[in-house]
Amino acid sequence: MTALINMALLIFELLILARVLLSWFPNADHSNPLIRFVYDATEPILRPIRDMMPQTGMFDFSPIIVLLIVQVLRTLVI
Repeated sequence: MTALINMALLIFELLILARVLLSWFPNADHSNPLIRFVYDATEPILRPIRDMMPQTGMFDFSPIIVLLIVQVLRTLVI
């Protein structure tokens, strides 16, 4: 069971990383099903974190916060 949770958290980390990398390419086709999946899978977690943080201009630190939380969860699971 812990291996399954650990794997799910690892996959979520990779999705967050993909989301960050996609943000570097503003001309990416957001109607692409794969890109849409990455955004749909990560936005429900990133949005509340983003809303709680003060506006920092053009930098979005919510993925960093989420990755730190996921790392803590993975450490607790293992």
